[in-house]
Amino acid sequence: MLPAKVRASVCGASRRILNSFRFYCQKTTRKQRICEAISSVEVGAHITVQGWVRSVRLQKDNLFLHVNDGSSLQSLQIVASSDLNDRLLTFGSAVEVSGNLVKSPSRKQDVELQADQIHVVGECNPVDFPFKIKERHSLEYLRQFPHLRCRTNVFSSLLRIRSEATAAIQSYFKENGFIQIHTPVISSNDCEGAGELFQVEPSGQGTDQDKENPHFFSVPAYLTVSGQLHLEVMSGAFPRVYTFGPTFRAENSQSRRHLAEFYMVEAEISFTKSLADLMKVMEDMFRSTTEHLLAHCADDVELFHKHVAPGQRDIVDLMLKKKFNVITYSEAIDILNHSSQTFSFNTDWGCDLQTEHEKYLVKHCGSLPLFVTDYPYELKPFYARDNQDHPEHTAAAVDLLVPGVGELCGGSLREDRLELLRTRLAQAGLEETYRWYLDLRRFGSVAHGGFGMGFERYLQCVLGVDNIKDVIPFPRFSHSCLL
Repeated sequence: MLPAKVRASVCGASRRILNSFRFYCQKTTRKQRICEAISSVEVGAHITVQGWVRSVRLQKDNLFLHVNDGSSLQSLQIVASSDLNDRLLTFGSAVEVSGNLVKSPSRKQDVELQADQIHVVGECNPVDFPFKIKERHSLEYLRQFPHLRCRTNVFSSLLRIRSEATAAIQSYFKENGFIQIHTPVISSNDCEGAGELFQVEPSGQGTDQDKENPHFFSVPAYLTVSGQLHLEVMSGAFPRVYTFGPTFRAENSQSRRHLAEFYMVEAEISFTKSLADLMKVMEDMFRSTTEHLLAHCADDVELFHKHVAPGQRDIVDLMLKKKFNVITYSEAIDILNHSSQTFSFNTDWGCDLQTEHEKYLVKHCGSLPLFVTDYPYELKPFYARDNQDHPEHTAAAVDLLVPGVGELCGGSLREDRLELLRTRLAQAGLEETYRWYLDLRRFGSVAHGGFGMGFERYLQCVLGVDNIKDVIPFPRFSHSCLL
């Protein structure tokens, strides 16, 4: 028999183990996102939610709150005893609430949280807070508060849609055999040839050696305007590549169409001599992404179609239902010249199509997305393939125009014939600069082409938002304040 001291020690250890077992086996409060709670899956469970108060209503015996954590447009109704009221419990305050998830007797929601504990994590003075509880603020008003507008219904919906659209685009490319390439943000290339570049240099004073060669990279460096040329490098090893990232234009404009920083979706396809191949990818990607948004962000998209752009849903449904139209640039000029509408910009053959032209063409062709092909050769950059046609000298280029926006995508077949490309670069005085680009045509070159789509313009098109600054989290434009 064990000595008394040993027996006492063993019994004490056993009790501690048993207590520990009971502690870990007891039912614990589970933290849930609001979107999970309102799905009604765990009715009867004791849960904790964290978020921000969207409304407060105090009655004699009860306190009613609506709390949202950004995971869905719908908020969770909290019902509590008025004893749990706190003077810091105001519109905009951050809270942590625990209680039982139960079926709601109201038809406005399926479930509600009967709270037994409410903790104010972060207070918010409703007098100073720029958004008011029962006001529907305009997008223009919200633009004044880029650091706070994510807390509104409309902008939180926009950000969820952006996130879902990003995932849908990535999914489309993955399912169709594209390899994602992370193209550099810093580049020596002016792919667009417009000269609207942000130059990049170190902020330090530098040394005497730096004065001899003032450039950090030994050549002038800029924020990228496009990942296209780097995708062309990769298209020599992979038949289908794409990139999705920020691009920059130093365009001195504060218009509703322009940003200094925006996101571009760009793709390059090898072994093709047909613009139809590029157009198919553009159209399929547009349809796939839009259908995904309507299926997975229905409430958020509906908010825009109901309150921001009434009637936009009919336009979107029509775009998805019918095949995109196709005309040549020459046909487009002919349509414009036979129009009774007066345009601010000229419509002679050889002119660059302006937004007013693009919107008119889309409307003329049934308010459907419209491909315009075969632009004048002189309008396009050095890499666009020469059609070698006469008397109208054109390039194998295509733009996709969409309702309400104008140009959404721009692309072309690339000039794969070495001597033609060399001649064009020489004429522009760029042969030495783009010697590496000529190498791509010297070693295992194939016919290829690609395009770019402005991501913010895509969101404008689907949601019916007029100003591009309202579809990006932090708009950057000429003379704007930076956070």
